[in-house]
Amino acid sequence: MAKILIVEDEKAINNLIRKNLEAIGHDCTSVFDGEAVFDALEVQDFDLIILDIMLPKLDGFEVMEHLKREVPVIYLTARAGVDDRVKGLKLGADDYITKPFHMLELLARVEVVLRRAHKADKSFTLGDVHVDLHGRLVYFKDGLIDFTPQEYSLIETFIKNRNIALSRDKLLEIAWGYEFGGDTRTVDAHISRIRKKLHWDNVIKTVYKLGYRLEVKK
Repeated sequence: MAKILIVEDEKAINNLIRKNLEAIGHDCTSVFDGEAVFDALEVQDFDLIILDIMLPKLDGFEVMEHLKREVPVIYLTARAGVDDRVKGLKLGADDYITKPFHMLELLARVEVVLRRAHKADKSFTLGDVHVDLHGRLVYFKDGLIDFTPQEYSLIETFIKNRNIALSRDKLLEIAWGYEFGGDTRTVDAHISRIRKKLHWDNVIKTVYKLGYRLEVKK
């Protein structure tokens, strides 16, 4: 997975972002002011920077102005004005997300930016299951398993949000789309088939009174 630098001075938010990104396999480093960005970059390279604007020492705009390396940047900030958004994007940011934000939206946008930078995962392996994320192919013990496009979409949703509990409604929203007219029983039926085909009875966990979670041990 990707190496991500989180630049956010509110420790609770920084820790929350880090916890969720690490849950799906990313390697994260946290810093809490603008100057610390450049100290971190002296130590290692990063695939993505998540950057607040209102920071001590150097604000997020100043960081971008001094950033000499080509590192994808997502602004995550309470500054929701159009002028700020335009300025951030003109400085070279790949995305601009305003607070308050939904964690699943942030994870999705991180995935999009990493994919655009060719840093997203190309495959996923768990036990006897191997998923070719580019070819949209799923193998069990080296044998190709047939899945409908919708079943594959659900598998991919779980992989990209692994170790995160997803409600049935959220799974419908992500894997089926906003305009899908079915109900949550559709999710249960699809998951039952996926579990059977991949022997994932103990991998896709049922979360009581909520939905499901793809459990991947680190």
